[in-house]
Amino acid sequence: MPGEAVALERDAAGWRLRLADGRELPADRVVLATGHPVTGLTGEQAELAAFAAARPGATYVRGDSAADMPLSGIAAGSRVAVLGMGLSFYDVVAALTTGRGGRFAEDGRGGLRYLPSGREPLIVAGSRSGVPMPARGLNQKAPDWRYTARLFTPERIGALRADGPLDFLADVWPWLDAEMQLVYHGTAVRARYGAEVEQCYLDSCVEDVLAEGPEAAERIARATAERFGVQELEPLDVRRLARPFAGRSYPGPAQFAAALADLLAADLAAARLGNHDGPLKAALDVIRDVRGTVRTAVDDGGLTARSHREDFLGWFAPLSGFLAAGPPLSRLRETLALLESGLLEVVGPAARFTADEATGAFRVESAQVAGSARSCATLIDARIPGADLDLDPAPLTRQLVAAGLWTSWANEAGGESFDTGGVAVTAAPYRPLDVIGEPVEGLYVLGIPTEGQRWFMQVGSTRPGPWTQFTADADAVAADALAGLPRIAVLPALTGGPALTGGGS
Repeated sequence: MPGEAVALERDAAGWRLRLADGRELPADRVVLATGHPVTGLTGEQAELAAFAAARPGATYVRGDSAADMPLSGIAAGSRVAVLGMGLSFYDVVAALTTGRGGRFAEDGRGGLRYLPSGREPLIVAGSRSGVPMPARGLNQKAPDWRYTARLFTPERIGALRADGPLDFLADVWPWLDAEMQLVYHGTAVRARYGAEVEQCYLDSCVEDVLAEGPEAAERIARATAERFGVQELEPLDVRRLARPFAGRSYPGPAQFAAALADLLAADLAAARLGNHDGPLKAALDVIRDVRGTVRTAVDDGGLTARSHREDFLGWFAPLSGFLAAGPPLSRLRETLALLESGLLEVVGPAARFTADEATGAFRVESAQVAGSARSCATLIDARIPGADLDLDPAPLTRQLVAAGLWTSWANEAGGESFDTGGVAVTAAPYRPLDVIGEPVEGLYVLGIPTEGQRWFMQVGSTRPGPWTQFTADADAVAADALAGLPRIAVLPALTGGPALTGGGS
């Protein structure tokens, strides 16, 4: 039954869900899996939206799923600014290019060329890094493949957490970086000498890192690889990978475009080596593979409030998303073709998006690229909003908060208080905590709304094999929600066997 839920209230039998059209649905249990909110605008985004609202020639498109953005009214040939170059950026660009009839063709040189339909706008993109999200390595891992960490183990991180709230950069990151260094250099050793020699390499490195500490891991991994005859690897520096143009400047857009094309071509080459056989992408895949252990450190107040806000959410979470959650390499091939066609331009790193009162349009520029300023009639925010109870205007959210059924979770570890904006919940099966801190019976919260108290709640894999955390969460919710409910009778004619005992529906 489709419809917008606007209120959830208790009644004598359980719960009653009210829809926007006035219909009401009774329920014994309710699972709230409301996904990404469309939050209210604040700060610079509110100012940009107000600027567009006051000028007939300017359009501001707020952050949302690309499928839900009003993109069809953007005029062909007009200039469009796109803020952010993550996964949603690729969806927005696709909607404005192939979604308007353009297509890609092989260029005979190993790349693609874009064949426009003539209905595309000119796209001007920018972000902090100045780089479209890098590609994930070609998948070489079977659905049931599991990574077993040697340094960044659940046991080690759990033991660290047992001593009290952690500082992410001091206590957690060195072990994760050490694990990545191990995989980066070990993969190169395997590529040259095979799996048995790689195992000898790893055993030697692990022993030395445990003796000297995780801060020595890069030096140990590199020096040991050199003793094994692998000397050609560039240092693995995730900060540099996340901001490759930091501290660099360019005399003009053409020079920056050439540097960006070279960077994307190198990333494509690394991605083609794969996420198991390619040193770089195998190392970055570690971030994906050990997310569960990261949660062991972070979830439910594992970090001090300051480190949670600044080190983890302010630094690591964006870095993780940028380097380890990329699109398939086909998207990067297409991006290179669009850059070459001139329909897509990246202004440069540390891009600034401002309102230009003189022209009545938006201005996009990078201080690191001379002559990069562009004037655009439309600005699209290609960033998906995060969970924030205070900024979520959805009627259901506002009613749940007003009724005291949903409260936001605050990290108060380490002498500070940091309100994350995510819904406060119990441990599995994730009942919300009401305004007095008590679990709400018969009600569950699954996924994105709990982001804050927990981490990386936005992905539920449907592939066979090992369960993701999201799948385990859903199973825990389902088991508790169904406990004690009447069993559904099954007709013998449909099953070929006896009917289940117990009535109900």
